[in-house]
Amino acid sequence: MRNFASQRGAVIIIVLWTAVLLTVLVTAMASRVRLSASAAVNHRDASLAWAELMGAVSHAEMELMLERMELPVGEPLELAENGEILTPSYRFNGRELQPQYPIAEGLAVRVYDHAGKINLNRINRQDMQTLITHWLGGLDADPEEVQELLAAWTDWTDLNELEGVNGAEADYYEELEEGGYTPRNNPELDSVEELRLIRGFDELLEDVNLEAAFTVYGNGRRLNLNLATREAMRLIPGLSEESIENLIAFREREDISNMAEIGEIVPFEDLQELAPWVGTNTSNIYTLFVYPRVQLDQDTLTRLAEEDEFFNPDPVTRGYMEILEIRGYTNPPIVHHVDPYGVLPDTAPARVAEEDLLF
Repeated sequence: MRNFASQRGAVIIIVLWTAVLLTVLVTAMASRVRLSASAAVNHRDASLAWAELMGAVSHAEMELMLERMELPVGEPLELAENGEILTPSYRFNGRELQPQYPIAEGLAVRVYDHAGKINLNRINRQDMQTLITHWLGGLDADPEEVQELLAAWTDWTDLNELEGVNGAEADYYEELEEGGYTPRNNPELDSVEELRLIRGFDELLEDVNLEAAFTVYGNGRRLNLNLATREAMRLIPGLSEESIENLIAFREREDISNMAEIGEIVPFEDLQELAPWVGTNTSNIYTLFVYPRVQLDQDTLTRLAEEDEFFNPDPVTRGYMEILEIRGYTNPPIVHHVDPYGVLPDTAPARVAEEDLLF
């Protein structure tokens, strides 16, 4: 009887252990199945999101190609509030774009014409000196520091390996602790980030979004204020923060057509400095951004408005970026550069109250 009870107890223990093991095994398998299902769903969602994003990129590219076509007969022109005809190509100044071919809901598209950026490959020595001086404080800039930076720029972009006075050539760069390299010795830079390799320029432009302010593409020498980014306008002489915000507010209403309209906003003494930098050109080089739009709830909008009257309602700072060249409406664009996490320029509307407008 006692042996029977012992055997019965052993069987119960074995059954219990088997049940425990099966439970653990089933739980593990279920967890693995859930993980696989979750991974499959995430992969599906990511694939769909990527397809939607690339669809928006293609539609934005098509929008730029269509810009090269003549308007259909009878197509109404977009007018400003004062009745003036707006230049269609000026909408590529970073404002949120609504392409003619619809894109997926929740995606934002912004396009920047490179005529709104400073062209590093077309800037002359005198203009570079003026830019450096302005960024260092204008009349308060240290002349010696300006000349050292200018000499470093000249040695980097000239066609020889001879070191100028206070300049920097191969001997300086090859001995750097972070890893030696040689100067380009050519006026054609490959990218705007190359500026950071030139002696002193990384510190000079430490807080500047270089991709927003500069370009190395195209042949434009002047800045079109209808298209200019805040980052570019802050670097050129003759524009205070007040003038920049008023110019942005003006172009949100109508096109900037001539220097007389700029003169309504920029003081005369500053206008003389500004004039050599300003043009009316557009280009065929663009930076395109596509990213998921973030919708802020009303409570957040109210709180941000209380903290800062001129807060940016679009908090996104990075997006899929392409730099592309449009060759007309019959040929696909040439893509020069792709960055899935490109840094957006400052996308905020004009930071100026209606009662403080200068025009």
